[in-house]
Amino acid sequence: MSLVTSRHADELAQGARELGVVLTELQQQQLLAYLALLIKWNKAYNLTAVRDPDEMVSRHLLDSLSVVPYVAEAGDNWLDVGSGGGMPGIPLAILFPERRFTLLDSNGKKTRFLTQVKLELKLANLEVIHSRVEAFIPEVPFSGICSRAFSSLADFASWTRHLGDTQTRWLAMKGVHPDDELQALPADFRLIATHVLKVPGCQGQRHLLILRRSV
Repeated sequence: MSLVTSRHADELAQGARELGVVLTELQQQQLLAYLALLIKWNKAYNLTAVRDPDEMVSRHLLDSLSVVPYVAEAGDNWLDVGSGGGMPGIPLAILFPERRFTLLDSNGKKTRFLTQVKLELKLANLEVIHSRVEAFIPEVPFSGICSRAFSSLADFASWTRHLGDTQTRWLAMKGVHPDDELQALPADFRLIATHVLKVPGCQGQRHLLILRRSV
């Protein structure tokens, strides 16, 4: 039995339309191939707490695609920090083949999975880094740094400060609006935008917070 069914394909196509995200046939195929790998590897590698494949389209694929408009307006060199099973980095790399995406995680099992996805989906714009975020030194600052359920906003900013500059946009994907975390932001970071994300099929609240560094 196929790990990915026609129902998953229909849900992805319908959800993308609701988000206003245009998928080519190749991108649709790549996203579903990624979903199949995630389902397969999750059984042994515990890549995500979501165990039910029927929940993965909305909670992983569509959730990742919900930030496409905000990635589109930023630069060409992105870091997904604490990427885990590859969200949102892999769906974004599929959607923006002309941009570069670096996926960083300190867990070796997860980076092995991400490397396998890169190879099987032939994602030439994707780089996988196995490292702690504090120890990673890129050649140039990233234009965008995103995280999904990675840490508190204060830790996200502090741990990744050296990976960007004053032109970088930090995109933090959150559930409920983190008012208390905003109060604890480092002094050199400021909130420049908050967006409510409407993810098809997801019941809980979703927010995107965009940060910039002032110095």
